[in-house]
Amino acid sequence: MNDLMYTSSAPPVSLKDFVESFWMLDNPSENKEVVLLPDGRIDIIFSQSPTEPFHIVLLGIGTHPEEVVIAEKTKTFAISFNLLATEYILHESVSDLLNYAKNLPIDFWEFSANDISDFDQFCIKASKKIEGELSNQKIDERKRKLFDLIYSSNGAIPIKELSEKVIWSERQINRYFNQQYGISLKAYCGILRFRASFKHIKEGKLFPEQNFSDQSHFIKEIKRLSGFLPKELSQNKNDRFIQFSVLPKK
Repeated sequence: MNDLMYTSSAPPVSLKDFVESFWMLDNPSENKEVVLLPDGRIDIIFSQSPTEPFHIVLLGIGTHPEEVVIAEKTKTFAISFNLLATEYILHESVSDLLNYAKNLPIDFWEFSANDISDFDQFCIKASKKIEGELSNQKIDERKRKLFDLIYSSNGAIPIKELSEKVIWSERQINRYFNQQYGISLKAYCGILRFRASFKHIKEGKLFPEQNFSDQSHFIKEIKRLSGFLPKELSQNKNDRFIQFSVLPKK
């Protein structure tokens, strides 16, 4: 991966409804141009480099590819959240952060530059902070079930079926999604299906496996969300597509 070093860790079982993963990306060499693809996650990024002091950023949902430069000698630790976390851990709507980011207070959750030197300790500290945010909270089980169905199906479950299973009208679910996340449920499920196709595309399986209606629909959706055809993604020249580069090898 052209010297980029990546590590990820699953959250404790008690946090799986809220945290997708913890991860670390270290670029010990020169500037690296990469493309970030939509993946349906909310991220808190803790980062520093020789040119940028320690800072903490909250990233909202992305709906299109974004070209970024990872500066030389940049170290990044991160928490990737499932959507339920915005309400019960971050305690805020992220609708205004669609395709956008904002700086968090430099002392957010009492983290500092010292906390991005040891990844295991970072995961332990972040888990404890998140558990603290969840303590004494009553989780809406309807929302928990909604997201469990969405994620377990990789966004492939029909919205009508979701509505029936959680006993929540399609209109109310969409209102909730737009108010809380700035995106419709249908659009979000499309991003999850797109993300679930990464592994197949990397393996050279350039045909639909995630409930796309046909090959044409598959290609159109991949191009819309990535800006590239499936074949171009699978080739991943120069490790340009960062989410493909960090996928585990077979």
